[in-house]
Amino acid sequence: MERGSTLFLKVAVILMGIPVLALCIFAVPEIANYAVELYPDHSYLKYLFMIDLYASAIPFYIALYQTFKLLGYIDKNKAFSELSVSVLKIIKRCAITISGLYVLGMPLFYLFAERDDAPGVIVIGMVMIFASMVIAVFAAVLQKLLKEAIDIKSENDLTV
Repeated sequence: MERGSTLFLKVAVILMGIPVLALCIFAVPEIANYAVELYPDHSYLKYLFMIDLYASAIPFYIALYQTFKLLGYIDKNKAFSELSVSVLKIIKRCAITISGLYVLGMPLFYLFAERDDAPGVIVIGMVMIFASMVIAVFAAVLQKLLKEAIDIKSENDLTV
C-alpha cells in the first residue's frame, strides 16, 4: 500500500482525537454542571455524568492508538500478521466497552432529556451505542477474515 494513503489515514485518526479531547476538556464539565442545575437535589448526577463520559473516552483513545499501530503495520507490510489480528481484537473490545458505558449511562441521558424537554439527547446516546456496536461488528468481521487469510497463507507456505 502506498505510504501516502496510510499517512492520510494517520492524520485522520489524529484529527478524530482532537474534537473528543476538546469535548472532554470543555463540554463534559459544562454538561455535568447543567445536569446539577436541572436536578439541584441530586448533585451526585454531576459526577455520574463525568464518570460515564470520561470513562468512554478512555477506550476511544485506546482504539485510536491501536488503529495508529495497525496503520504502522500496514506501512511495514505486516498487515497479514497475528499483530494485526490482536490489534483488531483490542479495537473490537474497546468499541464494545464504549457501547456498554453508554448503555449504562442511558438513564442519565433520559433524566437529562426529560427535564430539559430535549429528546435529541436520547437520540445522541442511542447513536453512540449503535455506532460503537457497528464498529465492534466490523472489527470482528475483519479480525475473522484476517485470521482466515493468515491461516491460508501459512498453509500455502507449508505446501510449497
